[in-house]
Amino acid sequence: MDISTTKTVRELALEIPEATRVFEKFGIDYCCGGGKVFSEACTAAGLSTDEVVQSLENAQRETKSLADETIDWRTQPLSALTCHIVAKHHKFTRDELDRLIPLVSKVCSVHGDNHAELLHVQNLFQDLYRDLIPHMHKEEMVLFPFIEQMDQAVSAGRRAPVPFFGTVQNPIRMMMMEHDRAGEILRELRQVSNGFNVPSDGCISYETLYKALVALEEDLHEHIHLENNILFPRAAEMEER
Repeated sequence: MDISTTKTVRELALEIPEATRVFEKFGIDYCCGGGKVFSEACTAAGLSTDEVVQSLENAQRETKSLADETIDWRTQPLSALTCHIVAKHHKFTRDELDRLIPLVSKVCSVHGDNHAELLHVQNLFQDLYRDLIPHMHKEEMVLFPFIEQMDQAVSAGRRAPVPFFGTVQNPIRMMMMEHDRAGEILRELRQVSNGFNVPSDGCISYETLYKALVALEEDLHEHIHLENNILFPRAAEMEER
């Protein structure tokens, strides 16, 4: 594939299945900040555009021979995508948030005196918890069921249901604002933790916490990408039709 540096980060993330992992590696925001032109995003991150393009091409070559192709969610039924998001990303996020609450407290109690930034990490993590739990609940109870009903109605040739919230754009707008807030917390977490680098006196629990936060960050980026860049635009387009 000819990788155009004038496309947005979001466009490349949609066109190239391997791109999200490459962007994670280089710290390029492809979910909330996906509207930036690729070359501008590289410059803002202090990266050589050629270097990132080379990594994208290498990632494509490495996966080209794999038998199991990545699912293209741009063409799958919307109800399949909502089920995938809930089963994979919502479950992972809930499980990790619940698991890490006591671990954050433990690491703070042991290392907080020598590493004052841990209190900031704890506060930010608690903010993330308080934001994401009700956020996912609203998606599962309100927005996703409507998208699924609309998708099923359109597939059956029936008129789509009229939502009590007026238009699907209203909850989508709110969810995207909440995604932006989660993205801000993730960026601040990475900053105050020095890129999730464990200090030399850090224990196994310290290392476990930071590795888990990296995994949570990566999954949330993929999670938000699927919603912001695929599910929400497709749902809005379907409603307009």
